[in-house]
Amino acid sequence: MQNYLKKKKKKLLFLQRLILFFFALVVCLLGSMTQLPAHIHLYVANAAIPTVASDTIQLPLSTLGAKIVDARGKEVLLRGVNWFGMETETHVPHGLWQRDYKEMLAQMRLLGYNLIRLPYSVAGLRSLPPQASPDINGVDFSIGSNIELQGKTPLQVMDLIVQEAKNQGLFILLDSHRLNDREIPELWYGDGFTEADWIDTWKLLAERYKNQANVIGADLKNEPHGRASWGTNDLATDWRLAAERAGNAILSVNPNWLIIVEGVENNVPGQKLKHHWQGGNLEGVKRYPVRLSHPRKLVYSPHEYGPGVFNQPYFWEPSFPKNLIPRWQIGFNYISTQKIAPILIGEFGGRQVDNISPEGIWQNEFVKYIQKYNLSFAYWSWNPNSADTGGILLDDWLNYDRPKQQLLSQLLPSMEVSQQHVSLSPNYLIAATPRSTNQLQVTTNIYANWETGLCTNLKIINPGNSKVSNWQLTFHLHQARINNSWNANFQQQGATQYVVTPLDWGKVIEPNQSREIGFCAQKLGVDYQLRHIEVKSEK
Repeated sequence: MQNYLKKKKKKLLFLQRLILFFFALVVCLLGSMTQLPAHIHLYVANAAIPTVASDTIQLPLSTLGAKIVDARGKEVLLRGVNWFGMETETHVPHGLWQRDYKEMLAQMRLLGYNLIRLPYSVAGLRSLPPQASPDINGVDFSIGSNIELQGKTPLQVMDLIVQEAKNQGLFILLDSHRLNDREIPELWYGDGFTEADWIDTWKLLAERYKNQANVIGADLKNEPHGRASWGTNDLATDWRLAAERAGNAILSVNPNWLIIVEGVENNVPGQKLKHHWQGGNLEGVKRYPVRLSHPRKLVYSPHEYGPGVFNQPYFWEPSFPKNLIPRWQIGFNYISTQKIAPILIGEFGGRQVDNISPEGIWQNEFVKYIQKYNLSFAYWSWNPNSADTGGILLDDWLNYDRPKQQLLSQLLPSMEVSQQHVSLSPNYLIAATPRSTNQLQVTTNIYANWETGLCTNLKIINPGNSKVSNWQLTFHLHQARINNSWNANFQQQGATQYVVTPLDWGKVIEPNQSREIGFCAQKLGVDYQLRHIEVKSEK
């Protein structure tokens, strides 16, 4: 009977895929015959989330040894950014005084990230009942989609960000960053808040986003430090025990979430290293692991910084930077290499990315380390207004720091060429018709579209057997004006033509790979589609 059911299920799955393939083929053919735009939105039901490389991840996530895996057991690498602000007195992510929030999310995705670590404060989420007046500020409601945030509570703003992140194919990791709106506490209680306040807020969020699949987990408490201990069995300070209480409370409401547990700073019996970052000391896991009711939902999360944040003594040892690798192994990565649990670097970042300054050397070494061990991460920060680290965005909140993004691009997924230019998302089927000149092909997708603006992704594909270099893309844009772009140089020539050339690191496209570039634009009328797209290259 079981074999019969399995065969029947496989046959149904095959027929579903066959129907979907022919449906997509018809859409593509009709599009080419009638000159429809390359983005066609057809609403379908699907529980998968698209990745940046047009692959899909089947939710929910869990763990398997040192790996985070999806529901099919396929390894998932989380490549994220921290977008802070909700934990401050604005109660919304920062930068919305300058940018449309949907445009901001779209840019994150196009730069190659698939996760947002979203900090919040307990005070911000608990201070307002649903019927009360809004308590958000720092938003220009006249900018595009930001008008949707007007009159909303902080929780309702979080709802909109979560939903739009889902539309963009981005995961959300919620982060209990502060209790009040001003500072990071040593412990998970204090500043007028009890442990119950902290756990009840987590349970509220676990229930609220129970059916929002792209919210994948809870980073229980940001950077325990000071009196926080691990393995001491002191109920007042033992962070390991508090993480168990909160984690199990969350899983009783929402068993699908990952539970992210940071380290402490000190106060670990038998710790080997004298100096740790706040939240970075996970030496105690070996003797005192966190025990959850669902063990395959546990991920450990250290924070790591360079001398730009604090000039630790080991940055000036004669053995620097060779002394970094044994520190990282002792402090946290033994957890991964011994397959105890996965590691997600919850924060790392800095202003310098060169190979001369101590901070630049540290950051380059850490990126190589993350790459070597296939660790997940969330970079601090997306925001440029982090005083000691800066951000991926520059101070104008529009353009990004190219040297920093180039360094991080080593950790971002390479874009494999899909044999069929069709991807399935949770809300719509996107069929993109390839355009080609000589060897290269181009697909386009307007993936964010609102009343006053849009964001477009262009993929330059090399389907051939030899690499190409120094490619150039041209297109015409009649009733739209580009106000932000990434991964290439966009230059306007004349009234409607744009000439696009690659950045130095993106000039070469290897066989069966591609480059993704993108832009956001202000609409000036209804004729905002890309026209006359051509791409040329050198072999």
